[in-house]
Amino acid sequence: MTNSNDPIGLRGAVDLSSLAQRPQPSADGTAAASGGSDPLIVEADDQSFGRVLEQSKTVPVVTVLWAGFSEPSVELVDRIARLVRARDGRLLLAAVDAERSPQLVQALQAQSVPTVVALVAGQPVPLFAGSQPDEVIEQLFDQLLELGAQHGADGRIDPGGTAGDESAEPVEAPLPPLHQEAYDAIERGDYAAAETAYRTAMAQDPRDQLAVAGLAQVRLLGRLQGKSLDEIRNAAASAPGDLDAQLAVADLDLSGGHIDDAFDRLLSLFPTLDPEGKAAVRERLVELFEVVGTEDPRVAVARRRLASLLY
Repeated sequence: MTNSNDPIGLRGAVDLSSLAQRPQPSADGTAAASGGSDPLIVEADDQSFGRVLEQSKTVPVVTVLWAGFSEPSVELVDRIARLVRARDGRLLLAAVDAERSPQLVQALQAQSVPTVVALVAGQPVPLFAGSQPDEVIEQLFDQLLELGAQHGADGRIDPGGTAGDESAEPVEAPLPPLHQEAYDAIERGDYAAAETAYRTAMAQDPRDQLAVAGLAQVRLLGRLQGKSLDEIRNAAASAPGDLDAQLAVADLDLSGGHIDDAFDRLLSLFPTLDPEGKAAVRERLVELFEVVGTEDPRVAVARRRLASLLY
C-alpha cells in the first residue's frame, strides 16, 4: 500500500514494538481499543495501541488518524466506519485522535490528518493521506483483505458481538509451524532465529512465497536493528561512495515507506560500481522487491530499470 491509491503490496517494516506492550486505559467517553459498543470500531491511542497490533494478527486493521479541528478527518472516520461494517467482521477500524497520540503520529509517519494506515500481522501498511471517494477505499479494502489472507490475518470478528463477549474476539487462523516459529522469534527480536525458520520452510517447499517474503523482511529488520536514523543518514551523507552506507540508507528509506527513494538510490548508484558492487546492489534490490511485494507497480518499474542497466 502506498500514500496514493496504487495497488498494495507488503508490508511496511516500521518498528511499532515500543507501542505494543503499553497498559490500556479506556478513553473518556469513548470506546477503548480493548472493547466498546461496536466490536468492529475501536478508539486507540499511544497507550492502548498494543491491543490493536494484537488484533491485526487475525484481521486487517484500518487505522485512521483524525483530529477534532479537522472536519474532513471526522467525516472520513464516519465513512470508513460504514465501509468497515459492510465487510462483515473481516476488517476492524481503529480511530486514533492524533492530538492525544503523538507517538503514534510519529511512528506511523503521518504528515497531516486525516492519514489512513492499515495494520496487517503487526506491520503498518500506508494507505493514503487526505480523503478518497468510497469506491477507491472499497478497492483498497479488497486488496487489504487479499494481503491479510497472504499473511494469516484472515480471521473474522462477530459483528453482532458486544464488548467483553468472546464472540467479539477475532478467530485466529493458525500459521504453519515454521512460520509460527519465525513469527515468535520476530516478536522477541531474535531475527537470526526467524531467518533460520524461514530458510527451513523454503528448503521444505521452494514455492513458499510467504517464507521468501518473510525472510526478506526479517533480513531487513536485522540489518536495521540497533542503528539510529541519524547514524545511518549521516554515514551515507558523509561517504556517498561507500556502498555499505548507501545500502543501509536504502534499507532505512524503504522501512519508512519511501520506496521510490530507496530504489532510485540503488539504481542510480549501480552504474558507478565495479562488478562486485553491482552484484551486491542487485542482490539487495531483489530482496527489497520481496519486502515491498512483487506485485507492487513500483517494483515493476524498478525491475525494468534494473534490467536495462544489466543488459
